[in-house]
Amino acid sequence: MMKYFSIPLAASLCMNLATAHAQDMTPHHAHAPAADTRVILALSPDERAMILEEMRLFLDGVGTMTGALGKQDMQATAAAARGMGMKMVHEVPPELRAKLPMEFRQLGFSVHRDFDQIAMDADSLKDVSHTLNQLSATLQKCVSCHAAYQIRSPLNDDKH
Repeated sequence: MMKYFSIPLAASLCMNLATAHAQDMTPHHAHAPAADTRVILALSPDERAMILEEMRLFLDGVGTMTGALGKQDMQATAAAARGMGMKMVHEVPPELRAKLPMEFRQLGFSVHRDFDQIAMDADSLKDVSHTLNQLSATLQKCVSCHAAYQIRSPLNDDKH
């Protein structure tokens, strides 16, 4: 024999289930975002644009590299890596260099040198796995830099 619930009772059960479901979806560890403790690099808008443009070029180059690696095209991989090596380094204006911490500059040069090494190894070894491991290690330097620094300009106080 089938039991029937009254409309008010059925509605009440549905409401209770919906409330319980909504509570399950609420984060149990809700908390305020952590304070941003990264070092602020206070740069002029032009200086900030110069640094951010280089970062975008790195990201574009890494995209080109990963696409080439996916096709096992080591020649294209090497070419993309070479474009991000020391060849990419341009003369940084002295005023900007003075504003950048030594660790920041050293990390940047290290990344450029890494890409030169990746290019040489991609050309000579032609080993996708090896190149991916090198790329992963280099990207960890990018992650550590972004975790340590943010760039702000007096006219544009965005965090990056």
